[in-house]
Amino acid sequence: MKIAVFSTRSYDREFLSAAAGTTASFTGTHTFFYHDVHLRPETVLLAKGCDSICAFVNDQLDGAVLADLKRGGTRLVALRCAGYNNVDLITAKELGIPVVRVPAYSPEAVAEHTVALILALNRKIYRAYRQVRDGNFSLEGLVGFNLHGKTVGLIGTGRIGVAVAKILGPGFGCKLLGYDPQPNPHCESFGVHYTELSALLTNSDIVSLHAPLVPATVHLINEQTISLMKDGVMLVNTSRGGLVETTAVIDAVKTGKIGYLGLDVYEEETELFFDDFSLQVISDDVFARLLTFPNVVITGHQAFLTNEALQHIAQATVENIVEFATTGTWRNQVRT
Repeated sequence: MKIAVFSTRSYDREFLSAAAGTTASFTGTHTFFYHDVHLRPETVLLAKGCDSICAFVNDQLDGAVLADLKRGGTRLVALRCAGYNNVDLITAKELGIPVVRVPAYSPEAVAEHTVALILALNRKIYRAYRQVRDGNFSLEGLVGFNLHGKTVGLIGTGRIGVAVAKILGPGFGCKLLGYDPQPNPHCESFGVHYTELSALLTNSDIVSLHAPLVPATVHLINEQTISLMKDGVMLVNTSRGGLVETTAVIDAVKTGKIGYLGLDVYEEETELFFDDFSLQVISDDVFARLLTFPNVVITGHQAFLTNEALQHIAQATVENIVEFATTGTWRNQVRT
């Protein structure tokens, strides 16, 4: 099989090539063709003649692109990520193109980044770093708070939520509240007390999002739900940007309702994240506004970016492709 890999960076090439090279059933039978550009209507021709495409979270896989891929010979869409909200699954099914994904990879990587954002915001690490670099050793404006004894609300308690609970509960001594339509016994073993969303928002000092982006969770954090939160609450999102209504969050930061905001994802990140715009003007006024606040820390969707996670993603992607080519079954297929 020929596989067109879109949105590739140096680390994608490194880890995918390594996984392919150590998988006997892949080497000599299948070939990756790497493309730096994102998959879009104007770039879909790069996949012509390829049996499969390998896509990431910011690649466009709507009905029109899928139809073009089908005409070009694509028989499989292999996502090297867990999320699939960028794929028109109904059209893919109609076209007979299976969509496979990496359902889980190193939940510890995302959990640890979540805690890193919490600590950076609380202890003003980003501000202290800049001050010391400038020779300013004053401690004014750097006062934080002890995490021990604080209440953290986890919205979504799957594998990543469990990993966060393990760090913040037994590790930091936080009180943990959880909200999830499907409570997780593993979370309860780390001290998570399940409650309704309204109660979680009302009682949490820190709210951390770990839910999938599905129709029921779009803009889960909005003007109404923010109004239920404590004044000065810390909000952290390392899950999906669409969970948060950004304009409502900006208003809450301006009034002080949200005292700390940590984001690794953004609802309109597709045209921003994973690319270098350092020499350009950012045209997204909403995102630019976020960057002006001193109590907001944003990272560019890097919570997953560890050696261990990249190895797992690459290996699972290679195995998904080999499985499709050799057995005709798709263990990790995304189904409508």
